[in-house]
Amino acid sequence: MSSEPISLGKALASFDVLWSPRIVTRVNDYDVRIAKVEGDHIWHVHDDTDEFFLVLDGELCISLREPDGERTVRLPRGAVYTVPRGTEHKPYAPAGAAILMFEPTGTSTVGDRHDEIPEHVDATTGHALST
Repeated sequence: MSSEPISLGKALASFDVLWSPRIVTRVNDYDVRIAKVEGDHIWHVHDDTDEFFLVLDGELCISLREPDGERTVRLPRGAVYTVPRGTEHKPYAPAGAAILMFEPTGTSTVGDRHDEIPEHVDATTGHALST
């Protein structure tokens, strides 16, 4: 990881692949990841960890399947939301968004249980940022 400040704008400009997060830095045992997203991700669940989202640009929606039923949270630019561990969820961004995620190093982008993975979704634990 860099010992210099990192411009999130420059970092986002360094790649174009959607739903394929880049690791910007690490904090203790957590990755700070950024991603460009558009369209639908997949329904998935992280059994043992929460998943933190910060919308840097655009709007991100997250559908949630909870004990009381299904609902969607809408996150405009600047909003944060944490999906609790064990909650089945599906992020999507109809008009595109840039997001920052904070999760334990090694966490899969498709969780521990998930729907079939389409070609446009990168099943990864994050890629190194190359600026």
